[in-house]
Amino acid sequence: MTILAFVVVAGPLAGTFAAAAGARARPAGWTGAAGACLALAAAVWLTIGQLHRPPLRGLGGFLYVDSLSCFFMFTVAVVTVLAAVGSVGYVAAEEAAGRLSGFQVRLYYIFFGLFAALMLASMETGNLGLLFVLIEASTLASAALVGLEGKASSLEAAWKYVIITSLGVTMALAGTLFLFYSASGLHLAADLRLTWPYLFAHARLLAPDSLRLAFLLAVVGYGTKVGLAPMHTWLPDAHAEAPSPGSAMLSAALLNTGMYAIIRFFAIARAALGPEFPRVVLLVFGFLSVTIGVLFMVRKGNFKRLFAYSSVEHMGIIAVALGFGGVLGLYGALLHTLNHAIAKTVLFLTSGDVALRYRTREAAGVAGLLTAVPLTGAALLLGSVAVLGSPPFGLFISEFTIVRAGFAGASPVLPLLLLLLFAVAFVAFARTTTGMATGEPALATGADPAVSPYRGRAVGLTAVLPAAAGLVVLLVLGLWIPAGLGTLISHSIAVL
Repeated sequence: MTILAFVVVAGPLAGTFAAAAGARARPAGWTGAAGACLALAAAVWLTIGQLHRPPLRGLGGFLYVDSLSCFFMFTVAVVTVLAAVGSVGYVAAEEAAGRLSGFQVRLYYIFFGLFAALMLASMETGNLGLLFVLIEASTLASAALVGLEGKASSLEAAWKYVIITSLGVTMALAGTLFLFYSASGLHLAADLRLTWPYLFAHARLLAPDSLRLAFLLAVVGYGTKVGLAPMHTWLPDAHAEAPSPGSAMLSAALLNTGMYAIIRFFAIARAALGPEFPRVVLLVFGFLSVTIGVLFMVRKGNFKRLFAYSSVEHMGIIAVALGFGGVLGLYGALLHTLNHAIAKTVLFLTSGDVALRYRTREAAGVAGLLTAVPLTGAALLLGSVAVLGSPPFGLFISEFTIVRAGFAGASPVLPLLLLLLFAVAFVAFARTTTGMATGEPALATGADPAVSPYRGRAVGLTAVLPAAAGLVVLLVLGLWIPAGLGTLISHSIAVL
């Protein structure tokens, strides 16, 4: 099991080493995709093994894998595979068009693999101090993806991303230190005062005042990485400027990594302080995020920024689900994490194809996708329907479960407010994406969407297959929850 844990982290680095050794775009891309597939296979094998074993421990508590770790590890590994395959055609097309140099291509694959490996590693540590280090390191690795194109807007977005998220994660560090201080009265070795299973087991003995401050700082700090409002301001710029597969990693993997850290702090705070304080904190930040995300989605502009604000909304939904609590709330939060990750990967990969064909990222400059490029148009439309929580896709089930959890509480006001925000989001988001998919093709200067930017059949398939695979998974999760996934989520709830 320990070897599998290391394989999960090492797999995405295959593309990093290939690019560092001087491989060109396609060989480096395929190597990275193969490494991502290896990491996913190892994650699945490790997850199956951990369902019937006690948590994996090692390296003095620095290595720790339980069911919750496996769930988030599996989610990030799935996103990495889809984004890695999607990167092959996208990056090759950008290089062929002269928008990326050979050096930029190598940088992309170096930092893509490093970014994925750091996120996967953060799921495998039980030490909250090392968790902070790995999440901060992932910030630095992903910043290279945001500023990869070297334009003024890209560099500004990367700088803003580094400054805001580093400040946020510094607040998370302060929260981690207050958590360490709250355990100072325990008869534990110093290195165990930041080890999650020990803190969780002794939660009722932690100093309550410092623990409250620790939890609040952790939510604000890691919430900056998650994109919770009002700490979300970096997210639309970074998602809009990064290459589309990189945007998929930011939205579907990085945000979930930050949410994983919040959930670990949430479990300790709830066990020590009772449910009320953590519940109120998450409901406040959750509803604020959903509201701001929905309001900014009303404006029709850059379609990648639209998808980014949708991520703000959905991270808020997950926070609200955790705040609702209970088995239904936790189940809905975890299921929504997986569903949203896959749906947003589909949308960002599709947006890359649209941007390459139309040579614009403005929704007003795109129309007639279903006519000009039927596969891309259909993927965009179905991905939009899925991310809006429409049946028969998986997000309908997870959002329905979250609303049920809200109605199971004392008051129907909050779930009714959530339903109202869902309705506004549906109208705002669908108005933009249906306008892009239908009508007569609208061309940017010199662009012809019917002309494929992908050269070679194998590379061209990489623009279609990841999105199609993601939509199939979302459809399956909307109709049937596999027994293994249901068991994994149940065991993850038991961990909490």
